[in-house]
Amino acid sequence: MNRLAPLSEEPTNDEEEDNNNSSKKVSSWRNWLKSHFSLLFNKKSDLKILLSVLGCPLFPISPHAGQPNTHVSSSAEYIIQHFTAATGCRKLEGKVKNVFATGKVRMAMVDELGSSGSSTAVGPTGVSQKGCFVMWQMVPDKWLIELVVGGHKVVAGSDGNVAWRHTPWIGAHAAKGGVRPLRRVLQGLDPLAVSAVFSSAQYMGEKRIMGVDCFVLKLSADHTDLADRSDNTAEMIKHVIFGYFSQRSGLLVYLEDSYLTRIQSPGSRPTYWETTMATKIEDYRTVEGVMIAHGGQSSAIITRFGDNLKVGPAITRMEETWTIDDLAFNVPGLSMDCFIPPEEVQKDYPEENLDWRSPLHR
Repeated sequence: MNRLAPLSEEPTNDEEEDNNNSSKKVSSWRNWLKSHFSLLFNKKSDLKILLSVLGCPLFPISPHAGQPNTHVSSSAEYIIQHFTAATGCRKLEGKVKNVFATGKVRMAMVDELGSSGSSTAVGPTGVSQKGCFVMWQMVPDKWLIELVVGGHKVVAGSDGNVAWRHTPWIGAHAAKGGVRPLRRVLQGLDPLAVSAVFSSAQYMGEKRIMGVDCFVLKLSADHTDLADRSDNTAEMIKHVIFGYFSQRSGLLVYLEDSYLTRIQSPGSRPTYWETTMATKIEDYRTVEGVMIAHGGQSSAIITRFGDNLKVGPAITRMEETWTIDDLAFNVPGLSMDCFIPPEEVQKDYPEENLDWRSPLHR
């Protein structure tokens, strides 16, 4: 392998189509399209889709990126201050060097027929897949997660400079864009990261969701990062996330993000892929004096549309229930060596072959 292909959070298939070798970019595009569509219409590949989309998604922006063009209102500042006070996370500053967590997941595809857009309105189409995960994080940008579901193991990590993922069907892949945290960490497991990443958010008003009156904050990936996460065949158009903070408790109770990608091969019409993920965050418990979320449910919807889809938009839905079994701070023995990427990711690549730029791609 001369270089790593960009990381995509949707799955790729075991089968490869390499009949036309005249252009690596065209071949890459054909393989991407073939593998994505074959998986989304092949029920035997449900588990691969679940693991690729729900397993290790990344947050839209880095806690260090900030939103320089966004005016942070006094309302947004108040919401974050309320959150930090409610969780008690300020006491962790300067004291916590690493975090360790273990948990369980249950994933399933969701029936598309008759669905009104809510995963709670319909049931799983097939057998739910159970699994577990272990996660390590070292302040500030180093993290590693191992997730095993249905006999398949997915590993993803970041050493602070490059992020990567390894699956049984595509091996190890580097990622595009700026360094970003694992989305699971922002699902109430790391209140300090939540307060840091939303400190520059835009206040969007109030909304009642799941019977809870919430304040809503919005974050968007900037144009530079979107460009870094794009290439000649796949253009990242937007990636936004909304955080819903309870007006009463101050806690983060819901996350909803969406990203839109435009896919076009030379000489063909574009296809658009929109992935929306929503997560209910609950069961906050005290761990060493800090409120940590210990459970929740996530749902994801992948919508594909464009002129070349004659029958109209194609929709794939999936859901996950997750729980945290154990969480600890400052675990002895955790070192920088634990976050070293696989050998393939550490290779040096010729400048002319780089169509990914630094570390992360959604």
